[in-house]
Order: sequence, then structure tokens, then C-alpha cells
Amino acid sequence: MRQLLGILLVLLYSLMKVTIGYTQITDNTQEVPTISKINSSLINIFNQKVPRKYKIANIIVTGSTSFDSKLLINISNLYVGQELVIPGSDAFSKAIASIWKQNYFSNAAVYITDLTSDNELTIEINVTERPRLKNFSFKGLKKSEIEDLTGKVGLVKNRVVTENMKNNAVNTITNFFTEKSYRNVSVRVIETKDTATKQFIDLLFVVNRGSKIKINDIIFTGNKDVADARLKKQMKGTHEKSRFTLFPPSAKGFNFPKKYTFQDYVKEYGFLVPTKTWTLLNPYVRVHIFTNAKFNKEKYEEDKNKILDYYNTLGYRDAVIIKDSLFTDNTGALDILIHLKEGKKYYFGNLTWKGNTKYPDSLLNTIVGIKKGDVYNVDRLNSKLGKTFSQDGNDITSLYTDDGYLFFQCNPVETAVYNDTIDYEIRVIEGPQAFYKNITIVGNDKTRDFVIRRELRTIPGEKFSRTDVIRSQRDLAQLSFFNQEKINPKIEPNVEDGTVDITWEVEEKSSDQLELSAGWGGGIGLTGTIGITFNNFALGRIFQKDAWHPLPSGDGQKLSFRIQSNGPAYQSYNVSFTEPWLGGKKRNAFTFSFFDTKFVNTYGATSTIIPTGDVNSFIRTTGISVGLGKQLKWPDDFFNLSFVLTLSRYKLVNYYIDQVNLPNFNNGFSHNFNFKVALQRSSLDQATFPRSGSNLLMSAQFTLPYSLLDNKFAQQANPYNFVEYHKWRLNFDWYYPLGRGRGPDHNRQFILKFAAKFGYIGRYNQALQISPFERFQVGDAGLSNQYAILGYDIISQRGYPVYQYSDPKVNPDQTSATNFFTIFNKYTLELRYPLSLNPSATIFALGFMEAANGWYSFKEYNPFQLRRSVGLGMRFFLPAFGLIGFDYGVGLDRFFPGATLKDVSRFTFLLGYEPE
Repeated sequence: MRQLLGILLVLLYSLMKVTIGYTQITDNTQEVPTISKINSSLINIFNQKVPRKYKIANIIVTGSTSFDSKLLINISNLYVGQELVIPGSDAFSKAIASIWKQNYFSNAAVYITDLTSDNELTIEINVTERPRLKNFSFKGLKKSEIEDLTGKVGLVKNRVVTENMKNNAVNTITNFFTEKSYRNVSVRVIETKDTATKQFIDLLFVVNRGSKIKINDIIFTGNKDVADARLKKQMKGTHEKSRFTLFPPSAKGFNFPKKYTFQDYVKEYGFLVPTKTWTLLNPYVRVHIFTNAKFNKEKYEEDKNKILDYYNTLGYRDAVIIKDSLFTDNTGALDILIHLKEGKKYYFGNLTWKGNTKYPDSLLNTIVGIKKGDVYNVDRLNSKLGKTFSQDGNDITSLYTDDGYLFFQCNPVETAVYNDTIDYEIRVIEGPQAFYKNITIVGNDKTRDFVIRRELRTIPGEKFSRTDVIRSQRDLAQLSFFNQEKINPKIEPNVEDGTVDITWEVEEKSSDQLELSAGWGGGIGLTGTIGITFNNFALGRIFQKDAWHPLPSGDGQKLSFRIQSNGPAYQSYNVSFTEPWLGGKKRNAFTFSFFDTKFVNTYGATSTIIPTGDVNSFIRTTGISVGLGKQLKWPDDFFNLSFVLTLSRYKLVNYYIDQVNLPNFNNGFSHNFNFKVALQRSSLDQATFPRSGSNLLMSAQFTLPYSLLDNKFAQQANPYNFVEYHKWRLNFDWYYPLGRGRGPDHNRQFILKFAAKFGYIGRYNQALQISPFERFQVGDAGLSNQYAILGYDIISQRGYPVYQYSDPKVNPDQTSATNFFTIFNKYTLELRYPLSLNPSATIFALGFMEAANGWYSFKEYNPFQLRRSVGLGMRFFLPAFGLIGFDYGVGLDRFFPGATLKDVSRFTFLLGYEPE
């Protein structure tokens, strides 16, 4: 027997040699000792009773084609010269774990391939690389779906393919279709090895979307006091499909569809209901139109919470959803059953205050506005206490924080619950008054600090005020230098010394505007415009070489240049400069402007069109204006008072146009020296897209009463040498947000705008006609035309041309093709919705209703005879170009027998301005 064993050992030794090591099994982290060959000198190295010390003499790497051997050796933490005690050392298992963590290999192993008499080891690190991704594709999808998923699955060509990567891609595809209301989505992954290079594979995702889920019915049970329709209204993301059907409801609030039997109900809810409850009553009509009936699990869970929140606002604070179920028929339609338990309806009892010393209970109760017997609503209570932020500041917390009590706290505590009544004690901790300490500004790369600080009402040393912070934020937004969505006052209270630090975080945006446009209209024809406005100019830095980028900027001044021309027939040049803080200490705005406009007559004396125009027949207007504005403190600091002095000179040379209404005056000069005073109150929250606030502007513009000062004035050969008039304007705009905002910042919501405008120009001397200058023109997009040269206010009305009238009952003058009115009224109602609030492109859509008209005297004036229009529009605010707008208006009073929509509608284009 011994001889037989010896012969076997000799044979095995001659055929093989020993390799003992640790192997990492594919996709398994367990290390196992492996004997793949036999060598008598190594047979007991891991099983010897007495551990011995060995030294690594050499390390080789096999199986890798894409990675450097030295890199893998470094990752393994094994090195030549390393001493190991075997058995007992865990260096090999750690080496395998380190290599496995890289996620680039499907198998890793460490072998001892040789052992010398000096106890020196040769180590082999063997790896099996994972395949790399050559390409991936989809099967069973539309082209648009493939385009959407390609960027979402997270697969990158030439990267190592792991199981985790494939699973993430499958989950992404599944979630993509689940969000689109597909049910039972399945994804199968097929791997195909590349025949050219075995290291690469192709992945094919075979997608079966399953059936699409549409919500057929949402059915509530247990809701005795709240109607189904009110509950469904709270479900913003879960709606029934659009239809007009007859539906048979059941008795006593159990509105189960007819296809569900009594047994289905018992099986689902686990309790019995009297059989008579299942009896169906007479049908009634249910209407659902234009609703999105897709089912989304996440939105459905949110909507269930909204139902309970709504119950809480009605006093049902114990309301719960006992159970909800989803039923699907063979067509894939989904019915949702929600079983409710409303519970008892609660009411507020006594509200008492504790800890308040600054303000009496009576004042605090008045602000809260909750009386004993009011329906219990904890959200209402928290809102009035200021637990949630309120923009209007009509709450207890705002009352205290506006007086410096930054550390103020008030906590409502239930003190008694009896029957259906709940008593509360409001525990107040007033704390000390806080004062501003450090006010810092970050993010202003272009605008200088002093420009921002002069707008801030948070001044070091002064008492903290919540209103000051909100107003400062608004004033910074009004500058239009910063992204209004990113203006953030970071408030850091210092409890130790009773102070507060504020860091104003701003994000600069481009505020300069370039205008390049061409337009047709206004009796001028094709006109090109080049204009540039620097809204953050710095006149005081023009001699500083390093400030030219491309012009000195950062001081908050405004400099603009504008040129309009269509060749020799029309040229207009305008230059203006505004310093909003003259002197640097108070908000006193100084404005200077120069303008020069020339219009060559393209009509002869007989109104025959002269194609080339007569360069010796023209009207030219040249003028300058100087203005000074001042912010008022009374009635409040939203008011501004401004004064403007303007001198204009009109030069007429053989100028024949009957419509200008200048009889017997075709050559000579006319001078318009006027003074304008304007009172404005603006509380708009921001300039680009106002959401709240109002803007009221009242102005009076007048000249000296020359004819009253000199009786010979009316008998002059040129009665227009010095124009005399008095002109009155009233503009009012009001913005109001509707509903709770959507989006991550809750800033996307419908905005209602109401605007009213009135204008009148009168005369001092009844013996003279009303001035032909400075009148009003109503219609079209408010585009400047040749009559603007005479100082006309061009009032827009979408849906109506300037020169066309449709109904003698509505429009006062059918004998003239012009409308040089002395009185006008205009009313506008707009509903706006923001599509993008990005500072690089603010976009919003609007629908409008307008009514406007003009009259020649108070005798004809009738504020109820208005031209009405409706329509839709879009606004794009691009920092480089300003406002761009499109409107499509339909003139309701332009309809006549046989008229089509094309006959009574107009498309208007706006660039650089919002029309009056």
C-alpha cells in the first residue's frame, strides 16, 4: 500500500506543480483557498501548525489588457519585499477586496506560484475584466421616446458595464413610463458580444410598456358632510377622464360603480354594509371636460394628504382615510375608491395670551381675528401667529419683528378639549430688541457696493424690521441689475449681544440692451432702428482706463442712444442720461435728454403721393428736456414727485398735410415750452414681471397762457409761434396673484392685471382752438409715427388700426380719417402666466380684454362708448434686447355683415417697450 502511494505522488509531481492562493469568485465577495496544482514543497504552507515568515520576491499580473500592471499592484497594496506570516496574514484577501472595489473586474484572484528555499514567494494577481459598452439601443419604442431616454439612462460608450449600471438603466426606463401612466412596464436586457473585440458588448433594451392607465372614476365613501366635488377639487394631480356621462350614484354617500358587487366591497374592506345601502337611485349627469386622467402614484399619495389637509381647514381634525383601493377592468380603466372617516367637527374656544408685555391682549386678538365659535382651522391660527411667512405682514410675528423683536416666539398650546370645542393659550416670548450689526454684500461682480447700499434700509445700528428687509429686497429687484429670483437676505441673529448680521446675496445679470429692429407703419414706411442702453453706467469713471468694459459701469446711471431712419424721408436721433441719486445722499433723480427728428413730406398739396419725397418739404422737431425727481416720505415712501422742463422747436418748410390740422401754417417755426409735474406711487414687487402691487401716475403738463397775457397773441399771423395748452394724464396699473404658485419656488402662478388710463388736453382761451400739438392718437400697437413729431401720445389698442372706424355709434367722427383726440379713455384686463422666470429669458403668456376710445371735446365725451377687443399675446424679456412682444387682437366692434375673423383682427409686434 505504501509503495502504491509513493508511485502516485511521483507521477503527480512529474505532471504538475503547486499553486495555493485565494480566489475571488465572480460577483461574490467570499475568499476561498484554492489548490489548482500540487507541489510537495507548498502542500502544507497554509496548513502548517507553526506559522512562518515569508517575503514577496516578485509580483506578476495576468488577465488584464486595459489596465497597467503597476496600477493593479498598487491597488492591491501588495509590494515586493513585503513580509507575510502564513498562516495568519489577511494581505491576500484584502488585495482581492481592493481590486474588487474598482468595479472593473468580474473575477479577481491571488496565487502563490513559486516558493524558494529562502522562503521567498512569487505572487500572481489574476483578473477577468468586465466588458465595455460599445453601443446600446432600444426596441419597442417610438423615436421621440428613444431620444428622451438616451440621455437619461446614464449609459456612456466605452465604459465598463456593471450589473448596477444595467439595473439603473432598467429602473430609469421603468420610471419614465410609469410617470406617463403606463402599468406593468417590463424591460429585458440582451447582451451581445462584439465579434471584432471580445472586450466590448452591445446592450439591447427590449421594452414592453404595458397598458396605459386612465382614471375612470374617483369614488369617495364615508364623506357625509363634504361633497365629492369639493374633495376632487383638492386632488390637483389626480383627475377623472374627460367625458359627459350619466352615472347612477348609490344611497347614503356610497357611490360605488355598478360593476362592483356587494361581495367585492365586503372582500375589499372586510366589513359588512346593509344591503339596502347598495340600492341604486336615479341617474344624474356628470361632466368632465379637458382633464388629464393619467394616474401617477406619487401625485396620488400627495393628493390624499391634500384631502386630509382640506378636512383640517373645515374643522375635521380627526379625519382619516381608512382605506383606498385601485380597481382595473379589462380595458385598463382605473377606478379609485377612497373610504373616509370624517370624525367630529371642531370649533375654536377661548384664546388667551401669556407672556406679552409690549402689546395688550385686545390688540393681539384683533390681529388674529379668531373668535370663540369659529370653525377650527389650525392653519389659519398658525398663519395669523406668523408661523408661516406672510407677504402682507398682517400677523403677530410681523407686528413684533417690525419693532425689532427678532427673537420673538409665540407657541399655541391646547389647554382644553371639551365636546367639540378647543381652547388655546398663546405663550409669548418677546425677547430683546435686535439691532443691525454687520451688513455685507456678496455676488456683485459689476455693480459697486454703494449702489446697493443706498437701496438698503437695513442700516447698521438701527432697529431690526422685517418690513425693511422685504422693502430692501424689492428695491434691489427694481434696479433690474440682478436676478430677482436670487436676491436673498441671509439673516444671522447674534443672541449673545442682541444684534443681527445680514448678508445680501445677489446674482448679477446683463442689464444693458441693444435694439436692432425694422418696422413698417405709422405713415413712414419701412424704418430701421439702432439703439443701445447702458442701464448701469458710471459717468464718474470715464477717465479710469481699467473701467472700460466696454464702457465704465457699476454706478447705476443710465445712458442711451437711439437712431431711427428709413433714408432721406425720416431720421430721428435721441440721447438721454439719468443719474438716479443726484448728490449721492438722497433718491433725487436727474435726467437730461436731447432729441432731433426730421420727417420729409411724401404728399403734395393735393394729397398726391410723391414717390421719392420732396426734400424741400419737411417738418423738423428739435428739443431738450431736463428733469428732477424726488422720493417723498409722506403719505409713504412709495411716492415720487418729478418735474420736467421741455423746450421743443418745430420747423415747417412747405409742409402740406391737411391731416396735421395746422390751417394756414406751412412755413415757419413753432415753439413748445412746457413744464410737467408728475406724482407717482409705485409698489410693484419687481420691474420685469410684476406679481403684486400697483402703479399710479398723475401728471399735469402746461405752457404759459400767452393769449391771456397778451391780447394780440390770437391776432398774430402765426398763432402757433408759441403753443399754449394744459394737458392732464392719469395712469393706473394693478397686479394681483391668483392662487398658490407652482414650481419649486412657488413662483409660477396666474397674475391678474387691471389698467386704466385717461388723458385730456385743454385750452386757456376759448377764442382759440385746442392746440394741434400734444394730442392723443388711439389704436394699433402704439407704434411711433409721423404724428409723434408733434408731441402726440400714441395710445395702443390691440385689434384696431389707427385710422379705421367701424361703428358711428361707438366712434365720434366718421368724416375724417384721423383721430387727433383731445380726450381718451382706455381700460385693460390681462391674465398673465410665466413660462420662464430665468433672468436670461423671462417669458410669459397673456390673454387680454381692452376697451378704449377718443373724443374731440367734453360735449362728445361718453365713457361708455368704447371700442372693445380681446386677444392673446406673448412677452419675451431678453436682457440684451429688452422687451419683445406679440399680440393677436380681435376688434369686437369692427364686425360688419359678411366680415370674417381676418377682417376684424390684427397682429401686432412690440420691441423694446410696453405700449401705453
